[in-house]
Amino acid sequence: MAGIWSDKNKFQKMLDIEILACEAMSNLGKVPKKELQKIKSKARFNVKRIEKIEQKTRHDVIAFLHNIAEHVGPASRFVHQGLTSSDVLDTALSVMMKEAAGILLEDLKKLNIELRKKAKKYKNTIMVGRSHGVHAEPTTFGLKIALFYDEINRCIERIERARDVISYGKISGPVGTYSNIEPYVETYVCKKLGLKPANISTQILQRDHHADYLSQIALVGATLEKMAVEIRNLQKTELREVEEPFSKGQKGSSAMPHKRNPVLCERITGLARVLRANAGVAIENVALWHERDISHSSAERIIIPDSTILLDYMLNDMTFIIKNMHVYPDSMRNNLAKTRGLIFSARILVELEKRGEERGKAYDIIQRCAMRVWKEHINFKEALWNDKDFTKVIKPREIEKLFDLGYYVKHVDKIFKNVGI
Repeated sequence: MAGIWSDKNKFQKMLDIEILACEAMSNLGKVPKKELQKIKSKARFNVKRIEKIEQKTRHDVIAFLHNIAEHVGPASRFVHQGLTSSDVLDTALSVMMKEAAGILLEDLKKLNIELRKKAKKYKNTIMVGRSHGVHAEPTTFGLKIALFYDEINRCIERIERARDVISYGKISGPVGTYSNIEPYVETYVCKKLGLKPANISTQILQRDHHADYLSQIALVGATLEKMAVEIRNLQKTELREVEEPFSKGQKGSSAMPHKRNPVLCERITGLARVLRANAGVAIENVALWHERDISHSSAERIIIPDSTILLDYMLNDMTFIIKNMHVYPDSMRNNLAKTRGLIFSARILVELEKRGEERGKAYDIIQRCAMRVWKEHINFKEALWNDKDFTKVIKPREIEKLFDLGYYVKHVDKIFKNVGI
């Protein structure tokens, strides 16, 4: 990923565009074939030389063209003819952003391979589901991972859309009117680069393309953050149902040797905030003065490479976490029992309703028994056995079968089929 954003790759993309533009103009009879061959055989650049020239010109594209001319000689008069700087810069940027999206898609698919494996492995590993952080009803750890898998599938779709959104180029001159260059040149160059010509442009490609791209990246980051936060929560000492990898020789705290902190997940959480901030800057870049100002350029040189590099890093980290995380089914079973059977309250409420009890009254009966469990530290079954209103409807000998965990996982296969696992 870093290679995509290197100066060497950027200038190579710019050179490719300049040569393709010369080819197109040669097809139109505006660049002699002999001159085109000289350009193609001699055109090259040196990054350090460009940097030195730029110290004087204070203009990166002019410095680049000056360096090209040093190699090409007189035929260089045809290079960049009729073009403006943003024709080259924006089209090159689109190619690089498209390449970066390709790497991100590979990362996402690798992550989903690991999520799929873990979801299948823990498909029927029962754990407590929580809402508001409070025990709710039983679920399975496999379902939790299957949810992540489904979300990453949507992230893949987002980055595919982002790649399409940014796959546009423009070679239309100083204000987008093709004043000094034929539209054919734009069509030719874009086709060769795997881009689509912009329907209309000013001096630049419109920045809603770039804002969309970085917004999709930020959304993927938010999904990774969601996964990281869940793992962090499950790693709490009081729960310890899941734990991110902790390698041999790793240290958790300078003061407390026992610590095994979720540092990888915390890192992902922090970096997701940077991605959202960068997306905000990209949205600010949409509104520019008239046909163009340059306020977007300086920011984009940071936020676009940084966002793609950060997401690449985060995806590789999350893949490592999922592949190597520690899962503790025993802790999951122990935590299921902590509320002494209260997690079965909804199922029992439904059973009362099925037997003809009015819902409000049924709710009051179950809640009354549940509050006794909290207050008196008794078992939920015991509270039900001793509640006369409850046993009028459901006999004590029938209570045990209402505490069957299998009741909660009967549709797991259907859910897994829904998400394609």
